[in-house]
Amino acid sequence: MLPLNTIDENNEVSDPEFLKYDLRALKSVNVDGVMVDCWWGLVEGKAPQHYNWNGYRQLFNIVREAGLKLQVVMSFHQCGGNVGDDTNIPIPSWVLDIGEKNPDIFFTDRQGVRNPECLSWGVDKERVLAGRTGLEIYYDFMRSFRSQFDEFFEDGTITEIEVGLGACGELRYPSYPERHGWKYPGIGEFQVYDKYLQKSLTKAAVQRGHGDWARAPDNAGEYNSRPQDTGFFRDGGDYDSYYGRFFLKWYSQVLIEHGDNVLTLANLAFEGYKIAAKVSGIHWWYKTASHAAELAAGFYNPSNRDGYAPIAEMLAKHKAALNFTCVELRTSSQEEGHPEAMADPEGLVWQVLNAAWDSNISVASENALPCYDRDGYNKILENAKPLKDPDGRHLVAFTYLRLNPTLMEDSNLDEFALFVKRLHGESIH
Repeated sequence: MLPLNTIDENNEVSDPEFLKYDLRALKSVNVDGVMVDCWWGLVEGKAPQHYNWNGYRQLFNIVREAGLKLQVVMSFHQCGGNVGDDTNIPIPSWVLDIGEKNPDIFFTDRQGVRNPECLSWGVDKERVLAGRTGLEIYYDFMRSFRSQFDEFFEDGTITEIEVGLGACGELRYPSYPERHGWKYPGIGEFQVYDKYLQKSLTKAAVQRGHGDWARAPDNAGEYNSRPQDTGFFRDGGDYDSYYGRFFLKWYSQVLIEHGDNVLTLANLAFEGYKIAAKVSGIHWWYKTASHAAELAAGFYNPSNRDGYAPIAEMLAKHKAALNFTCVELRTSSQEEGHPEAMADPEGLVWQVLNAAWDSNISVASENALPCYDRDGYNKILENAKPLKDPDGRHLVAFTYLRLNPTLMEDSNLDEFALFVKRLHGESIH
């Protein structure tokens, strides 16, 4: 994946000559292509439906001249304020202006704090964005991109579009924002307090015959709580009560319906071309019964329920690939570094990959944190090509997060080149 600031605030390639040098180096070690974020805030930043694609046209030409392929992310979220962000690219200024007058277009936590990282899914079908709905904004952007870059689709340079579906471009609620004080391994908070999601929750509760359930849990703790310190997430807690199951089912269903709606439009815009969606690897508290951090992010995946199968089925409906994170993490390392987090990235990866494969969808992955050593690469290879899988299933692609000066140092690039060679090969030996 290319650096977050590959396109600068003036909508130009930040350092074309330096980028060309790096791309030649990547090509020399047989990398297939690169992934780049196409930022909504840069392209449609000034006014509704005024798209400036200049920087991306310049970039795509550079990538094509280097002989590399492109995966492009439709990034409908803010860059900045989350793990690994070293650049600040807000969502369009005209959307922020609307949010000044109507802050309910943004996800809102229990304290009433708004998060302008992305639009609430509550406005997907609400015409409150300069005469358009959230879904119309996403579709218009994707359709304009497809029209502008037709030649790059036709000549095979652009091979896949990853569609941003939430915070950090991932299909999830922004439940653990660093800008609001979250620190690992806090459980995060439910993000349901804007008036549009509240209206949806009320409707669902009334339809269920329990108008008193039209509320989020009041005992689910705060961003940095531990599950056992809350009445909702503790073992035997309210998450498994009749009300808790109703709320979590509704919360996760809104997430899945958002993905379903946006991917429907993506297939219209990019008909005949591959699309994908990213799901985040929320591995902390996986070894507890409630899986609190996953629940807060919208994945209804307690120990007695498979929360990823419905997501995989939704992706299969649209023939969309699943891109999953954290495949380089070892559970033993997490136990040593943060034993209190009850994390199990290996168990989570295996569950998600199997849910996707059982739905017959393609699976790609990326690393969650910087990785330069052989042990990390070995773990990626183990997940990419599971030796014990009786059906010989494997990942279709891996995206390295991300191109940076440290990776390009001689010793690190040599190790990366070996990794690429083994990834392309038939075995991991």
